[in-house]
Amino acid sequence: MAWTIPLSDLDYDVREEQAVQAVLASRWLTMGPQTAAFEHAFAAAHAGAHAVAVSSGTAALYLALRSLGVGPGHEVVLPSLTFVATAHAVLQCGAVPVLADVTSIESPLLDPADVARKITPATRALLPVHYGGALCDMPALRSLADAHGLVVVEDAAHAAGTPGVGELSDAACFSFYANKNLAIGEGGMVLTPHGEVAESCRRLRSHGRVVSSHDKALGNASNDDVSEVGVHARLTEMQAALGCVQLEKLPAGNARRRVLRRLYAQLLGHAVTIPLAGTEEHSACHLMVVVLPEGCDRERVRESLGADGIQTSVHYPPIHEFTAFSGDVCERAGTLPVTEELAPRLLTLPLHTRLTDAQVQRVTDRLLEALSEVTRPASSAT
Repeated sequence: MAWTIPLSDLDYDVREEQAVQAVLASRWLTMGPQTAAFEHAFAAAHAGAHAVAVSSGTAALYLALRSLGVGPGHEVVLPSLTFVATAHAVLQCGAVPVLADVTSIESPLLDPADVARKITPATRALLPVHYGGALCDMPALRSLADAHGLVVVEDAAHAAGTPGVGELSDAACFSFYANKNLAIGEGGMVLTPHGEVAESCRRLRSHGRVVSSHDKALGNASNDDVSEVGVHARLTEMQAALGCVQLEKLPAGNARRRVLRRLYAQLLGHAVTIPLAGTEEHSACHLMVVVLPEGCDRERVRESLGADGIQTSVHYPPIHEFTAFSGDVCERAGTLPVTEELAPRLLTLPLHTRLTDAQVQRVTDRLLEALSEVTRPASSAT
C-alpha cells in the first residue's frame, strides 16, 4: 500500500548520493577508511572513547555481550517490552534472557526494582533498552550492577544522539536500520569506554582475524592469524559513507522530532496517554507512541487510520508472548503486570523529519475521530 503519511521516511538528498559515488570511485567496497571515519565521528558525537561499526544492531549487542564475558551458564536481565533481537543476542551468546517489567504506563522503561528482584548468582549482565530514545534510569541500574559485580550493556537502538547515552555502561549498542534516526539500511555500532572490549569486537566482527582485509590490501600486514572464533559482522564502505552524512544531520533531525512530539501532545490532549511526555530534551524521540484508553479496540483504530492512508505500528509485542519464548524464559520472568497492561494498548503514530505540522494535525484529527467511533456505545451507533 502507498501510504499518504508513512510511519517513517528517509532524510536523504544529494549528499548521500555523492558519498556513495565517492566510495564506488575508490574501488574499495568492504570495511576500510570510510568505516574508520564513521567510527571516529560517531565516538566524538557521543563522547565515547571507542566505537566499532558492525553489520546490525543485533550484531552490536551480541559482540558487546560476548566481549564482556557473557556466555553459557549466565543470565542477562532485560525488559520484555523490546524488539525480539535484544533477547536473541543473549541467546546467541549461550546465555539465558531473564525478562523484567517496565516502570509504568507513563515510563515504559526497564524497572530497576523488578531488575533487583530478578538478579541471581547466575546473573552476568543488565541489558536496559532505551525505548523510543529516552534513557532508562541508568544511575539506579549502574548502582545495582556495581553492587552485584555485573556488566551493563545498553540497547541504544533508538537512542542515537540522546544526551548521556553510553556514559554509565560498559557498552552501548546502536542500530542504523532503515527506519532509525540515523538510517543506512542496515548496520550498528558498539560504543564502549573499554579499549579491550573494542578490540575484541573488532576481531570478532571479522571472523576473529587479527588483520583487516584493507590493511592486507595496502601491504601493511602479512600476519593473517585467527585468534578466536568470530562471526561475519562487517559494515560496508557504502554504508559507512551514508552513516557519516546521516550523522551530520542527526542533531537537526532529532530536534525536529522533539518539536513534532510536542505538537502531537498538544493536539491530542488527554484523549490518550503519551509515554515519556516531557522527556523530549533528553531523548532522541525515535517513536511517537500513545497508549489508547483501556478497552479500546486497537485494530479498529489502526484500520480506520489506514483507510485514510495513515500508517501505524505497534512497539512492541512483548517477548514473553512469542511462541519461541513460551517455555523456561516465560517461567523465569514470572508476572509482568505493567507490560501486560500496556501491550494491547500501545499504538505508534508516524514520526520522521519529513513529517509536516499539517500532517500531524491530520493524524491527530483522524485518531480522535477513530477513538470516538470505537468507544461510541452500540445503541448510539445506529
